[in-house]
Amino acid sequence: MSDLLRLEVLAPGLAPVVGDLVEEALPDPVDPVREGLTAWLAPRLPQGWEEIDTPEGAVFRIHVEDNPVGRELADALAAAWPQLVMRRESVASEDWGAAWMAFFTPIAVGEVFEVLPPWLAHEGDAGRTPIVIEPKMAFGTGHHPTTALCLECFGELSASGRIRPGMRFLDLGTGSGILGIGLCRLGLTGVGLDIDPQAVFCAGENVRANNVEAAMRTAVGSLDALGPDERFQVVAANILAQPLTAMARRLVRHLAPDGVLILSGILAEQAEGVAAAYRLTGLPEPGIRFSGEWAALSWT
Repeated sequence: MSDLLRLEVLAPGLAPVVGDLVEEALPDPVDPVREGLTAWLAPRLPQGWEEIDTPEGAVFRIHVEDNPVGRELADALAAAWPQLVMRRESVASEDWGAAWMAFFTPIAVGEVFEVLPPWLAHEGDAGRTPIVIEPKMAFGTGHHPTTALCLECFGELSASGRIRPGMRFLDLGTGSGILGIGLCRLGLTGVGLDIDPQAVFCAGENVRANNVEAAMRTAVGSLDALGPDERFQVVAANILAQPLTAMARRLVRHLAPDGVLILSGILAEQAEGVAAAYRLTGLPEPGIRFSGEWAALSWT
């Protein structure tokens, strides 16, 4: 019986530049349709989606539960983007898993990490730190720029000695657990929190798959799940700009003096607004790094 709904949306690419212009001198164009669709999906699909480049444009492949909530999201997507061609298809859950096996290949992130699915866990790059992630309905496989930006930052901070074994971390909005697991791989210990029970269940499975259950605890909740005096030397929150802005003061209270704070899930045009909210807490200007339309802020 089919229990998942697959949506495929084609976002046509920009028309190629022709004429006497020199291609090498042109900046990479920004595709407003692709950027807008990504921004629309991000707060509604915490589990993420596939983006497949084709000659006709980018195909966004989305899997949701084939239930009223999933079908409502499909209807909202069609209504918000009536100019785009969208195909709906019911698929069996085992077919969805097989599709992931074809799509989810090992991915090198920054200079340190490699993210792999369980079926390829023994085929990784011996020179990289592995993170094994089972692709399920929880955000964070390393393919999305918001996750990759954080892992890149972790690797650089570890190489410089700014984050070290023995430090304690908070991974807020843990999703698949990938960021917390990455920090465990660097010798840290801590906790991963998420308001989505399904995500916490998936994170727990990934924690065990990486043999870091002694180093990382997962729980359902947000900052309210922490003790008022709990402090962490590394805080990572890969959520969205609006909640990150709203929780600025409460989040900074859980950052140890001279701690490292990394925020992601932020569209590039939202970065300054989020930075301003954290400056009001007394923090200095953050470092900002970009990947496409996404940004990550870091106080290191």
